[in-house]
Amino acid sequence: MSMNSQGRATAPHAASHAAATATDAGATFTGNKALNQEEALIFELGNPGVVGVDLPEPATAKTRLGAVKPRGAIGLPDLSEPQVVRHFTRLSQKNFGIDSTMYPLGSCTMKHNPRLNEKMARLPGFSDVHPLQPASTVQGALDLIDQLAHWLKTLTGMPAVAMSPGAGAHGELCGLMAIRAALAARGETHRTRVLVPESAHGTNPATAAFCGFTVDAIPAEENGRVSVEAVKAKLGDDVACIMLTNPNTCGLFEPQIKAIADAVHAAGGYFYCDGANYNAIVGRLRPADLGVDAMHINLHKTFSTPHGGGGPGSGPVVLSEALAPFAPLPFVVHGKDGFALVEHADDTKAKPFGRMKAFHGQMGMFVRALAYILSHGADGLRQVATDAVLNANYVLASLQDVMSAPFGGPCMHEALFDDTFLKGTGVTPLDFAKAMIDEGFHPMTMYFPLVVHGALLVEPTETESKGTLDQFIATLRYLADKAKAGDAAHFQAAPRLTPRRRLDETAAARKPVLRWTPPVPAPAAE
Repeated sequence: MSMNSQGRATAPHAASHAAATATDAGATFTGNKALNQEEALIFELGNPGVVGVDLPEPATAKTRLGAVKPRGAIGLPDLSEPQVVRHFTRLSQKNFGIDSTMYPLGSCTMKHNPRLNEKMARLPGFSDVHPLQPASTVQGALDLIDQLAHWLKTLTGMPAVAMSPGAGAHGELCGLMAIRAALAARGETHRTRVLVPESAHGTNPATAAFCGFTVDAIPAEENGRVSVEAVKAKLGDDVACIMLTNPNTCGLFEPQIKAIADAVHAAGGYFYCDGANYNAIVGRLRPADLGVDAMHINLHKTFSTPHGGGGPGSGPVVLSEALAPFAPLPFVVHGKDGFALVEHADDTKAKPFGRMKAFHGQMGMFVRALAYILSHGADGLRQVATDAVLNANYVLASLQDVMSAPFGGPCMHEALFDDTFLKGTGVTPLDFAKAMIDEGFHPMTMYFPLVVHGALLVEPTETESKGTLDQFIATLRYLADKAKAGDAAHFQAAPRLTPRRRLDETAAARKPVLRWTPPVPAPAAE
């Protein structure tokens, strides 16, 4: 059988031969399985001379590349319009998405996005607004940004918010840069140490290091939380701030968070709260009451905007009174002629540390987030957090007799398990995850947080029904029992039912094939 360098059949007849001679009882001549269509690479589908458009030959013109000569065709496949449409439609049907089934990734909040939000974001005037338009022509958009900023401040109890950061990690950078600017204004540039719990998101220490700070890790207690005593032991006159996530990455609330904030403030430092898990407390708790100086809010998580696929995201940062003067440019103000954007430091009495990006922020995310907030109202947002915590505790309580939970309950918005229940079975957490795929579920977050060995982090979110959770729980119970019964082969061969089987991950990492190359024809027989 002819195979290319990616280990795929190079022509339809080769794929057919492979399928027809396979031992799998579900094999077919075409490689298709009913509506599950076998799909080749688009380069393999290409047929020279087949085109979906009819364009005139371009007029010969003098090259503008100087001495640089064209080296030949760039290798794009030639396809008809139906081929292109069918190819990408079939690929889309292989995607796993929240519109298909439950997406239990922990620390990611992969919940349903109400279609109302999408409809609002597509309204003319929002969907086609341009950042270089005169302010007089975008008063509605500026009004919307101002309203969203108002509600973010109201929900968090904070006096100021920077709207321009484009994601959670970008928000962390904004908060740390504001802290650095505030320290410089105080003449305390010697404060170069940032305290970060070992269970933090990896972006926390990376952001601190990027801003020129030294990272000092704080170990977690046996209960998965950070103690005020551990923080006090690290404090000194060189501490700039602490970066603490609450609820933390183990899905647990930090009960000593106010005492930790007070201790850091007494030592002259600031308190940065990672707001990635704000959806667990929104409407129920104001971060300002905990002593927070800066906290980013992932609009694309808490307020139900599209998440995943590299964006677009939005990470506004709420700031305390001490940090508010250092908020970045630009920001919306109420001017004599309506709303205006302050674009330059000379136009404000504040002390902005600079800009986070060229323009104001992600307008589409602002529209969706405000629609989410207004459609839920105060009671609805409180219910969001309540249901997220309820669902996670339901999962935890329903599985902890067959799967091992390192910290027990109650938890907040996500349930954390470790691999103790797989000990001696020959099944790894990765094997367990692959078997979940065959059962129609995307795996939960694996091996994170790193403070838990073989972590399996489940976030059911508030948008999943009890029926869906019951099916998910029953599936995990079935798989846990199957692993303990000694059927390791079932897991090690998974997934069986996906379009592609498990990769040789070691070979893929060490010898990645980054470019498709056409097969070399076999020499003709003499």
